[in-house]
Amino acid sequence: MDEEEGLIYAGILDGKGGARRIGWNEIAEWREQDGPIWIHLDYSQPTARRWVLEQSGIDEFAAQALLSEETRPRATNIGDATLVFLRGVNLNPGSQPEDMVSIRIWVDKHRIVTARRRTLLSVTDVLQTFESHAGPKNAGSCLARLIGSLIARMENVIDDLQDRAAQAEENVLEGESGAELRNVLASIRRETITLRRYLSPQREAMTRLYTDEHATIGARERSRLRESADQLQRYLEDLDSVRERAMVTHEELANRLSEQMNARIYLLSLVAALFLPLSFFTGLLGINVGGIPGTDNKAAFAIVVGFLVLVIGLQLAYFKLRKWF
Repeated sequence: MDEEEGLIYAGILDGKGGARRIGWNEIAEWREQDGPIWIHLDYSQPTARRWVLEQSGIDEFAAQALLSEETRPRATNIGDATLVFLRGVNLNPGSQPEDMVSIRIWVDKHRIVTARRRTLLSVTDVLQTFESHAGPKNAGSCLARLIGSLIARMENVIDDLQDRAAQAEENVLEGESGAELRNVLASIRRETITLRRYLSPQREAMTRLYTDEHATIGARERSRLRESADQLQRYLEDLDSVRERAMVTHEELANRLSEQMNARIYLLSLVAALFLPLSFFTGLLGINVGGIPGTDNKAAFAIVVGFLVLVIGLQLAYFKLRKWF
């Protein structure tokens, strides 16, 4: 049961909500009459990969798929078994929730095999129920309980995105328009797009699980899977709402920035318009040629200044009359 060998957990279900934990040797000796078994592996470890390919008895195509590096959410029937690929939010310390963790599941009537590379807390949630004898009682129940926990773990992440989008919208309405706010909106949109990229096909995979005929999934498990699928659909709708809210907020922010920029350019244009005739008159009187009037008059400077003030006054009156400010 050394995790370094790729076996994270293996247990034989007692049918009463509990499980007896076992190791590699007991897995090799297990028979169907011993009861349903759950084997949870780290597929990046050589021992686990070798067991899946050579000793598990899993269909060759399914075994290769369980160990593949890249997967997308889907559900496929292979004989009397079902191959499922799902993703959960990454809640490991120092990780980004939108960097979703893949889990691969092979389930038949008496056995469920799950494989992952990074820790998935939803699996831990289900394993802990065995300690209080409130866990799943068969392989199909394991699948439904695991998927339910996988979806439930997304709630806090979706709620956090909604709160951040609402706070960003409030900040924009209050007049904030800094670079930090633009970064927040960009982050929200990026996370929303990434989450939806995986959750949308996951919804289709879950729909197939409770609508198609599966020898391992009973009526009770179908009801639980349908409820989880409906919950996931609500999350998708929430993500769409967050994305649209972030887009509207970003547009409002862009409009405010544009208005501020236009107001500043408008002010500069008015100032330039005021000083343009003054520059013309002062330039004309400052040319270095003979015949400039007032050179011998001590009051000439005051007269010129008064004339320029009069010009500014006339301009301001004209601008006011045209309602330019």
